[in-house]
Formats: sequence, structure tokens, C-alpha cells
Amino acid sequence: MKKEILRGISLAILCLSMLGCASQKESLQVSENESEIFDSEDEQAVEISDAETEYEIIIIEPGFYTWLNSIARPSGYYTQSWLENRNQILVLNWNQRVLQPRQFDPNLYIWQIDYDPQIDYGYEVNWKLYNYFIYFQRKYRQRLSAFVPRI
Repeated sequence: MKKEILRGISLAILCLSMLGCASQKESLQVSENESEIFDSEDEQAVEISDAETEYEIIIIEPGFYTWLNSIARPSGYYTQSWLENRNQILVLNWNQRVLQPRQFDPNLYIWQIDYDPQIDYGYEVNWKLYNYFIYFQRKYRQRLSAFVPRI
């Protein structure tokens, strides 16, 4: 009787483990249009700035400008506080990867991002930064957080 109970418990744990692994390995669905943008040589810079706060980031990533203007959720879709919360998590994980070049590709994670959650960078800076993280994760098949990088 005890062996049957132990087998049942072991089987339940095994099933739960398999379900947990399956949910973590959720693959990204990338459309043909998005793949073409990822492969494009379009190098138009995207300036992330806010005149009031004087913060600026310039992203020169092939395809990002086109992706931002054709595939990303439009400006205003998210609230600023939601973007700030996600950016805080994504920046933290990004910066940790920059500091671990033996574990994470140093050609992908080159520079740390100086993002202070106590500073109001404005909506546009947060929106473009968040969308760059989504673009980056989808293009290079990276996961910077527990959240699946969806559009």
C-alpha cells in the first residue's frame, strides 16, 4: 500500500515537473513580416529622448526603426507606470548579463544601461526603451525576464 502511494506521489511530481518545463519553454511566434524586418539592413537610428528631462539614448539597430513603426504596440497602448515597472526589471537583467560575458554573449550585451527608477524619464523614453527590449528579445531569441516578449 505504501509503495502505491509513493508511486502516485512520484507520478504526480513528475507530471507537475513536466508541465512546469513545458510552460517555461514557450516558443515565440514570429511572423514572416517580422522575420523580414529582423533580417533587414535598415539602419535608421531611433532617438529616445525627452526635452524636459534631457535624457537621450540613440539606438542604431538594423530593423528596429521599421519594427517600432510597423509592429510594436502604438504609443499610448501602455501606461507610463506599467512601462517603468517593466523597464526596471528588463534593465536590471540586461545589466547583469553585461557583467557576465562568459555566460552571456558579449556581442549582444555590450553596455550597461543607466536607468534610475527614481527619475521620471517621460512616456516616450520609457515606451521606446521597452519596445527595444521586446525587439531585442524577439530578434535574438533572448529572455530578459519571466515575461514572454509578446507584441
